[in-house]
Amino acid sequence: MRIEYVWLIPVPPLLSFFLIWFFTHRSKALSHTVAVGSIGISWVLSWITLYYAIIAPHFGETGSVFVDSVPWLPTGDTVLRMGVLVDPLTAVMLFFVPLACLMIFVYSVGYQNYGKPEDSHDEPGSPSHNGVEPMYSRFFCFLSLFAFGMLTLVVADNLLLMFIGWEVMGFCSYALIGFWYGRNYDDPKKITPRQAAVKAFMTTRVGDVVMMLGIVYLYFASTTEKAREILGPAAGTLSFRAMFYNEEFLHYIASEPSFIAGLTIAGLTGLLLLVGTVGKSAQFPLHVWLPDAMEGPTPVSAMIHAAAMVSAGVYAMIRLFPVLSAGWHEGGPLTPPMMALGTIGAFTALFAATIAFTQNDVKKVLAYSTISQLGFMLAALGIGGYVAAVFHLMTHAFFKALLFLGSGSIIHGMEHGMHHSHEHIDPQDMRFMGGLRTKMPWTFWTFLIGGMALAGFPFITAGFWSKDEILLDGWLHAQPVFWMLAIAALLTAFYTTRQIIMVFFGEPRTHAAEHAHESVWTMTTPLVILSFFAITSGWLNIPTEFPVLGSLAAALNVDFKFKHFVLRTLLPEAGGEAIPFQSVPLITSLVVALGGILIGWLVYRNAWKKADDKDPMQFLGPLYTFLQNKYYMDELYDTVFVRPAKWISSVLVYQVMDRTIIDGFLHTVGRTAVVIGNFFKDQLEKKTIDNPPIYLANGIQWVGKSFRVIQTGRVQNYLLIGILIVLAFSGVYYFMLAR
Repeated sequence: MRIEYVWLIPVPPLLSFFLIWFFTHRSKALSHTVAVGSIGISWVLSWITLYYAIIAPHFGETGSVFVDSVPWLPTGDTVLRMGVLVDPLTAVMLFFVPLACLMIFVYSVGYQNYGKPEDSHDEPGSPSHNGVEPMYSRFFCFLSLFAFGMLTLVVADNLLLMFIGWEVMGFCSYALIGFWYGRNYDDPKKITPRQAAVKAFMTTRVGDVVMMLGIVYLYFASTTEKAREILGPAAGTLSFRAMFYNEEFLHYIASEPSFIAGLTIAGLTGLLLLVGTVGKSAQFPLHVWLPDAMEGPTPVSAMIHAAAMVSAGVYAMIRLFPVLSAGWHEGGPLTPPMMALGTIGAFTALFAATIAFTQNDVKKVLAYSTISQLGFMLAALGIGGYVAAVFHLMTHAFFKALLFLGSGSIIHGMEHGMHHSHEHIDPQDMRFMGGLRTKMPWTFWTFLIGGMALAGFPFITAGFWSKDEILLDGWLHAQPVFWMLAIAALLTAFYTTRQIIMVFFGEPRTHAAEHAHESVWTMTTPLVILSFFAITSGWLNIPTEFPVLGSLAAALNVDFKFKHFVLRTLLPEAGGEAIPFQSVPLITSLVVALGGILIGWLVYRNAWKKADDKDPMQFLGPLYTFLQNKYYMDELYDTVFVRPAKWISSVLVYQVMDRTIIDGFLHTVGRTAVVIGNFFKDQLEKKTIDNPPIYLANGIQWVGKSFRVIQTGRVQNYLLIGILIVLAFSGVYYFMLAR
């Protein structure tokens, strides 16, 4: 295969990071040229790799993938390796991840006001008022590193290298969510970018620590005597291909009990790894960081929600699915990790959807929709819908990137209107918008396409086909999951329609909306390109049995090609049997999509004549307040975790441990040292060290004084002394001779 250079795919963004950091950071034009050029190179390399993967005969079957690695870290009698893997799943990820990243990079040039002069009122760490971003180069620097982390995760051939890419993205999300670290609000309850960055970092750390335990446990499980017999030289390498294509190893970890009663090695490992995805993909109960992450610049939101970060969590579960499902066969009882996946995913999908329709921030509506849609993917995976999860991950990346970039264009237009009208409002609050379809036509039509894809508008949009396949899997394998997801899909169509009406329809409700204008071409061009894929990417997996369109897809030779291609990642043999056509899931998809859109139109078509009008859904009373406050989850976590942690740190740790125990011990040691020092000073230094030189000096002084007495200056005295000395020596000599 001519894809031996796939290892180069993550390299250009990494080089871009270092080039901007060390060399081009003083030039805005050079910085964005390097960044956009680097991700463009990665995109070209990725699509070349995809092309060769598609045309290769039997690609994905046993032995028919590209995998290469080099020794990295010796660990006793095993060696951890760094390498790349290109199989059908990698190829699918390389189709949409680099393209979405490229669109976000291009969009960022216009979003950060390149070409405008610097505003004298702007300060680093705060959003620009109407000039170019003060930290323009820094933004593209970290955006490049973010892309490197995601691409590394995608092409990694082992779990450890994937985790390295995973952690790189964690750092970049922290740096970019808090990019405007100097921004503060008058409302003390509103979270600042700095606080949002810390919240995101700390929340995802919880999942990452548990995930690391899962990696370590799987490593030790792969180095046991039995595992060494099965894996041979691949033991301890954490290689995806070596472990997940070895039926004997999968059977071993599915049957060997772990140290926790009732769980096998595969069961415990899967649950530990799942917690990492719950944190990274913002699933309940670790979902609270993602809505607040909207405090970062909008391109960052698009990267987090569509191209990287939260998508990485779902990708990890798809890649690790053989471990999660080890011991499971279709139609049989689900494994503990699969049950957890299905339960958490379905609940989160419905939970987040109920919050989304009460939010007024244009980006937070999309944030909760992301949490909900990721729940769809995990629920599908939990009930065995492997292809459905991959399919929805791909289509969601396109239409969610489109929606977030569209929301950034809306905010950009509103900020221009605020600058023109000198009005002080929140440019992200949809209540202050209205009528923007005539002010921003390109943004309107592209946002409408993305919104309809999210709502699952039938037959035309990609979101319909991928969501319909998830519902089909739910109907066949777990009907409670099916009904939960169906209700979530109904709410999705409803709140999407609500958002579109609030932003684009009616009359402008503020002067800022009245003076809003369309964004520059660097922002609208990515919207148009993503709109194309938000429609057409769903056509890759139209069932052959689907009325009319299935026959058309078969005629065009695209029917179920996606399904057969992706299944080769999971199974040693190519392809797989198509799921029989079912009318109930199809009818349900049509009803919830069209019904949600219709209800949303009827409820909101005449709402919000003025910005301070009430939401029509407030007739729900306390329930609406409960949902608008996000089930008070932030307040609950603040009460249960944050405040006790602060009390422990300020009272127990600082007052008791630090001030009393540690400082008390140190002060005691210090005082003891002073006492000992004084003792040595008085007893040892003065008597032993100081006194002998003093005595010697005094003796010398006494001798000197004694000799001074006989220094009279008279010759007679000196002669007498000489005679006495001679007599003394003579006496001594005589005495010695006499003996």
